[in-house]
Amino acid sequence: MPPRRRSASGYRGVHQRPNGGFYAEIRSGDLRPSLGTYDTAHEAAHAFDAAAWRLGRPCRQMNFQDVHTLQQALDVAPPPRLNSAQDRAEHTALQRRLLVAQEDERVMAEWRRRHPEDVAYEQEYWARRREEDTRRRREERLDRRRRKALASAQADIVNVGGRSFFTEEDERWLDMWLSTSDDTNDDDDGADDWSD
Repeated sequence: MPPRRRSASGYRGVHQRPNGGFYAEIRSGDLRPSLGTYDTAHEAAHAFDAAAWRLGRPCRQMNFQDVHTLQQALDVAPPPRLNSAQDRAEHTALQRRLLVAQEDERVMAEWRRRHPEDVAYEQEYWARRREEDTRRRREERLDRRRRKALASAQADIVNVGGRSFFTEEDERWLDMWLSTSDDTNDDDDGADDWSD
């Protein structure tokens, strides 16, 4: 039988959870007992190796080839994780938040079903807001272009020996470096106007 493909964690029997932790499990016939959740893939791999030694698996099925006895595997395996009262309290709080979020989604779906005119009004409102925001951003961009063009024209006049109506300390000289990007992305909040 060909060797099993290693998981994305890089270790045999170790899988990454969506929350960033790692869990180890070992297949034994039809059973897949969980070996626990660990902070790193390395710890989970050592737990897998200790369980593999207990089940009498050959060395080639281990994650670490430098472990030659069960005692060595147990020595490097992390201790089993103990669930403290704080862990249980955090889990309970997360479960409550999940239930509240699910109930909120259910209630909102029911509200949308019962009040389609409010849903349509809300969609129109946000569409109008997006249009207004886009128009405002375009007007601001046009104003920046005008200010930049004026400052550049004044600089050109000074460069050819003329006299500008800007004073030396006039802040309008800084307008030469304004961004005049044509980016009109609807998600643009204007925060990156100075980044170009």
